[in-house]
Amino acid sequence: MYATAVFRLRLLTASLLCLACATPAHATGIGEDSKLPLPRFVSLRSQEVNVRTGPGTRYPIRVVFKKQAYPVKITDEFDYWRKITDDADNEGWVHKNMLTAKRTAVVTGAEQVARNDPEPNSAPLFRVEPGVIGTLKACGVQMCRLEIEGLKGWVPKQSLWGVLPGEVFE
Repeated sequence: MYATAVFRLRLLTASLLCLACATPAHATGIGEDSKLPLPRFVSLRSQEVNVRTGPGTRYPIRVVFKKQAYPVKITDEFDYWRKITDDADNEGWVHKNMLTAKRTAVVTGAEQVARNDPEPNSAPLFRVEPGVIGTLKACGVQMCRLEIEGLKGWVPKQSLWGVLPGEVFE
């Protein structure tokens, strides 16, 4: 009788294992990766975002980002979690609900001149201090159009964190 019970338990275990392997990932809630290209830029949805050492709430908080709309680069995905990096190389995992697809960029380096057209020598419109965050409206090969507090102008792409070097979009 004992051998029969052990056999049935092993058979049940094997059957459950086969069933688990045959169940589609979307039915189990696993595999919620976006399938979007990596790396890519997004921005922080909230004023305060906990960045963890691993993809889950059981992992300790490494750093807290405290600037809504700040651009971050997604470098990896696991289920509902995204591994992100900021312009200071702070890296960790956040839940995807803490991110938004809204494209923003932060000015880095020296003060920049926002221009009327995407040509480096076009008419200057206003100056932008380092650390200022703007909404990305378009990017060409060398210049990106930013909107900052209602003002729109083109700034050099290499002076921005929030856009990939070869990225072009309207």
